[in-house]
Amino acid sequence: MGHGKYIAPPVGQYQVQAGEVLNLQFVVLPGESKEIDIAIDLCGPGAEAHLKGLYLSKADEKVRFKVLMHHRAPACRSTQLFNGIAGGEADVRFDGTIVVAPDAQQTEAFQENHNIVLTESAKVVTKPQLEIYADDVKCSHGATVGQLNQDEIFYMRSRGIPEKEAKTLQMLSFLSPVIPAGREEEVEKAIRSL
Repeated sequence: MGHGKYIAPPVGQYQVQAGEVLNLQFVVLPGESKEIDIAIDLCGPGAEAHLKGLYLSKADEKVRFKVLMHHRAPACRSTQLFNGIAGGEADVRFDGTIVVAPDAQQTEAFQENHNIVLTESAKVVTKPQLEIYADDVKCSHGATVGQLNQDEIFYMRSRGIPEKEAKTLQMLSFLSPVIPAGREEEVEKAIRSL
């Protein structure tokens, strides 16, 4: 499951059985309002799920991610990394929950959501959550909401890079961990439109 060329995954529910690996990647580009609601059950020992998401909003788009990752069996692993940039009057929300059942010992589950806000009127709300009912686990979650790093922009400008290009390079670097293979040019073009 989930190897090879980028394909937009369907929204919905997935059950991952023993030894299976599910890889999903989500891309929301400027001009798109999306609501992505997904639930994943890791049902068998050694099941894995890896999610990546990228979103760029520059006007009044509404982007919603709701992710429920349920570890039901032992020795399962999940990772989630969602990075986004919000400008204009965009409204972005990330609601991610990892649930580790009492029998899901030796679980490894990691969830991150990172955001850059370009305007004062853009809004980002992020709620990563853990519900852990087992003792032998490695789990973490985190979220950040910030702005472009002005020191980095100043440094690049002092090396002769124009301000707009410096901002573009910074945004590309921020999103690089979640850009799907084969869509680099499309994402770069979308960043330049911000």
